[in-house]
Formats: sequence, C-alpha cells, structure tokens
Amino acid sequence: MLNNSYIYHQTKDGLKSRGIEVSDVKLNLDTMHKARMKAVNGLTKGVEFLFKKYGVDYIKGTGKFNSATEIAVEGLDGKKSVLKTKNTIIATGSEVTPMAGIEIDEKRIVSSTGALELAQVPKKMVVIGAGVIGLELGSVWSRLGAEVTVVEYLGAIGAGMDGELAKSFHKLLTKQGLKFKMNTKVNGAKVEGDKVTIQLESSKGGKEETIEADAVLVSIGRRPYTYGLGLENVGVELDNRGRVVIDSEFKTNIPNIRCIGDVTFGPMLAHKAEDEGFAVSEMIATGHGHVNYDVIPSVIYTHPEVAWVGKNEEQLKAENIKYKIGSYPFVANSRARTNDDTDGLVKVITDAETDRILGVHIIGANAGEMIAEAGLAMEYGASAEDVGRTCHAHPTLSEAFREACLIASFGNAINF
Repeated sequence: MLNNSYIYHQTKDGLKSRGIEVSDVKLNLDTMHKARMKAVNGLTKGVEFLFKKYGVDYIKGTGKFNSATEIAVEGLDGKKSVLKTKNTIIATGSEVTPMAGIEIDEKRIVSSTGALELAQVPKKMVVIGAGVIGLELGSVWSRLGAEVTVVEYLGAIGAGMDGELAKSFHKLLTKQGLKFKMNTKVNGAKVEGDKVTIQLESSKGGKEETIEADAVLVSIGRRPYTYGLGLENVGVELDNRGRVVIDSEFKTNIPNIRCIGDVTFGPMLAHKAEDEGFAVSEMIATGHGHVNYDVIPSVIYTHPEVAWVGKNEEQLKAENIKYKIGSYPFVANSRARTNDDTDGLVKVITDAETDRILGVHIIGANAGEMIAEAGLAMEYGASAEDVGRTCHAHPTLSEAFREACLIASFGNAINF
C-alpha cells in the first residue's frame, strides 16, 4: 500500500514536470487491495515452503503450556494434541495497544489492521499517534485522497528519532498535506452514524475541542502478546509492561523456555526478532550466539523514507559523550538532483576523539536501503574517515553518506 499509493500519487500529480502527461488517472482501491493480498499471500506461502525445505513441522493452531515440557495444541482443524518439548522458544509477537475510552470496531475506528482494509478512501481521517505506523498509514491514505490529521500527545513526531530529523520530517509531511495537532490529548472517540466524533484537549490541560472524521486510526503503539499461552501454568515471569523477562541468553526464569521478538525487551522490529532467532538457535545448538543491539536499524517507509541506526544527539548528550556531526543534504547529491527528489539529508554522528561512527540518521528516497551500509560500518567499528576514503559509485544516493562522513571527519566534503 505504501509503494502503490506513492505510484498513484506520482502518476496523478508528479509526472507532468518530467515530461510525462497522463490523463484520466483513476484509483481502483479494490484492485490495490488485491495486489496487497497477493504480496502477503506470496510471502506467507514462501515461509511455509522454507519450513518444508528444512524439515520443520508446521502445526496451524494455538498452543498453551501445560508444563515446561508439554504444550497443548488446538489445531485450526479442531484436532487437539500435546507436544513434548526439550526447548521452547516464545515468539508470539505483539498486538495493537488499546486506548481507554475508544472501542476499535475495525470499520470506522480502526487499528493498523483495519486501516489496511478500508473499502473506500475516507474524506477525513484522524490518526491518533505520530509514531511509525501512524505516519506510514496516514501517508498512504493522504496520497489516495484523504484529508489526514495526526493527533500526537507529545511535542515531536516519530518517537525515537533524532530531534533534528524529527523537525525536518514534520515539515516535509506538512508540506505534503498532512495536518498535525501536537501536544494534544485524545479523551475519547465515538461513532455517530457514518461519522466519528473525537474529543481533544491540550496535553497540558485546557478547553476541550471536538473534531469529526470519517475514519479514525488508533496507533498509539503495540504491546506484547501473551494471552492464552498458559505462562501462569509454568511460572514464566513478566515485567510491569507485560513483557517476558529474559537474560542475556534469551532464557526466561524457566531455563528450557526462551523468548525472542516483540513479546520481550527491545524494539518491536521484524529484523530484530530475526537476528534474535539466529542467536537463540545457535545458543541452543552450540551454546554461543549474539545480537548487537547497538546496530539495529529503524525505518519509516513514507516518502521520503526516514532511517536511523545507533545513537542520536539526545542520547549522546544524556550519556555525556562528546561527539561531532557531519550533515550532507540530498540537494547537493547528483543522483538526487537528476531524479528531482532532493528532500532530506544524511547526518553522521561520530565520537569526538576516536572518529568512530556512533549513529547515522537519514531522510531521503531509499533511506531504508542506504542505512544498511551505515549498519555494516558500525558493526565493524568503522570511523567516518574509513567510509570517507571508500570509493562510492557516481552518481548514487549512497555518495551522500560518504560526503557526510567526510564532513564529520575532516570538516569538509568533496561536493558541498
């Protein structure tokens, strides 16, 4: 939906300046949904194929701990069985965090799941929460024609983002047509006929305001999914946020039960869980495994994309670490200019004494692809000079990362 909505928006509004004139552009939302489901089904069937290829037994159903070595399974076909286990990995993921005073019906008031299933483009849409999911789905429906208002309790969008990039990103999304109500609290939302009324007030207190929308997306975060697992039957410990408590080897307080992914500590990201899957499998098989949590990238798949890895300025200031910055705008990058897609920049943060890269933050087209080079550099302890002295193909967007590293290390870039 993110990609196809962008293609639609570009075809409708962004091609004329490139010498491509297209008339009578129409949205067929039903076909767009079918394309989405085709991709989803292809990916899930691909996983099933991998199970078969590597001899993994796949049981479709729900599981519940009877004991530390027994799991009761109720299959989707209604059949019940008990699995005897030596080691168990909990990887049940997360679910949408509900919001007090708001009932999600997945029709007018929707979660991220319902937001992907809307049968028509709402004229007005309110997004509660300016995090990754809210901004991505808000962008989708804005491109497809909705008037989108994002309501955020805090004073900045994109929780976890570098403060400078958050401000730049906010401006870019506003320029694209999204509206924002920052420092605003949602007191409730109610479906009335074919509309939803939302009660708002300043998060610092003040007069209540009521706004109206055709659809409301609740995206205030996600929470670990542990319901019905029978964790109480074996005494698996949870923390005060409902996360499964683990040690450095992913072990719960029950030694043969381990846990990875959204249901335990750390960022709720698929690639983080995948890395933990590598590590926990190695630990069970060999006794050794490792995940470098300092080099887990994050990406917001809007356009332009936002991606980051490592520390941001606010974190380094809090840790009293001296640092240097190299920032390079895409407007100075040859590939971005020839593509006429120059929004954004690359920001590299390095240790002031050693020049080691501590964090990289990117706004721009293909930022999600570019961040991999930064992660690789950080994984091997590279300095900004190391990257700056590495030849990058011309013209490419990745040259902007090299230039930012040169600025961080030497104070100057080649082309800026």
